[in-house]
Amino acid sequence: MIGLNLVYAVAGLFFAACALLGAADRRWANALFHALLALSFFAGDAIGDLGNGVLVLALVATATSGRMHRGEPETASEPRGPLLALALVIPAAALGGTLLFKRLPTLVDSQQATLVALTLGVLVALALGHWRLRAPPLAGVRAGRRLLDEIGWAAIMPQLLASLGAVFALAGVGDVVGGLVGGAIPAGSVLGAAIAYGLGMALFTIVMGNAFAAFPVMAAAVGMPLLVRQYGGDPAAVAAIGMLAGFCGTLLTPMAANFNIVPAALLELRDRYGVIRAQAATALPLLLFNVLLLWWVIR
Repeated sequence: MIGLNLVYAVAGLFFAACALLGAADRRWANALFHALLALSFFAGDAIGDLGNGVLVLALVATATSGRMHRGEPETASEPRGPLLALALVIPAAALGGTLLFKRLPTLVDSQQATLVALTLGVLVALALGHWRLRAPPLAGVRAGRRLLDEIGWAAIMPQLLASLGAVFALAGVGDVVGGLVGGAIPAGSVLGAAIAYGLGMALFTIVMGNAFAAFPVMAAAVGMPLLVRQYGGDPAAVAAIGMLAGFCGTLLTPMAANFNIVPAALLELRDRYGVIRAQAATALPLLLFNVLLLWWVIR
C-alpha cells in the first residue's frame, strides 16, 4: 500500500542528491547536514529513538558549527520561464488526488492520501517544468539545493517544532503551567484568566514557533480548567480565539521560520527579520483585541 513510504522516499532522495551536490562543491557542512536529513527519511524507523536523538544532535552541531554556507547566486545560464501554471499543478494534484485516493483504500493509505497526492503533484510539476523549459536533468535539484542553502537550518524548523510540541505534551508541561498560572490569577477574575490564556498562547507560540504546538499546553493549563469548566465558556469559542492569539505570536517570532525567515530569504531582504518587524504593528493590537474578545464572550 502506498503511504508515507513514498513521501519519505522522495524526500530522502532529494536530500541525498543535495548532499552529493554539496560534496561535489566541497561544501562539506552543507553536504553533511543534507546527508543526515536523508538518513532520517530513509532509516528513521530502523535506527530507533536513540539513533534519531543522536541524529538530531548531529544536525544541531552541524547547523551551529558556522561552516554551513549560503546558497550560490543564480547563474544566467539557468533556465527561466513562466512558472505560475506549473506551481498550480501542485495544489490541483493534491486536491484531485486526495478525492481520488480516498476511493482507492486498497491502493493508497486513506489517512495519508493528501500527502501522497501532494508528493505526486510535486513530481508531476517538476517533470512538466523540465519538459517546458528544456532544463538539464539536475536543474530542479540544483535550484532546490540552492534554496535550502539560502534558508539554512531553518528549513527543518517545522519538524523540530512538531517534535517539541509532542515532548511538551508527554512531559505534562500544561499541568505545570496551569499550577503556576492558577496561583497568579486572582480568584474569580475572568479577565485575568483571559489575559493568561491569550498572552500565554502568544508567548508559547513565540517560543515554539507553532500555535498548534502551543495549544495543547495552554488548553490544559488555562483553557479547559478555568475558562470552560470554572467560568462556563463555550469550548469552541475558547479554542478559536486562543488559536487566533497564538497566530499573533506566529507573526512575531523567527521560530516560525516558514512564515517569517524563509520569505525574507526568498525575497533577498537585507533585514533578516524585516517580515517580523512589518507584522508587529498588526500582531500586537490583534492580540489585545483577542484577549478582550475572549473576556467579553465569557463574562
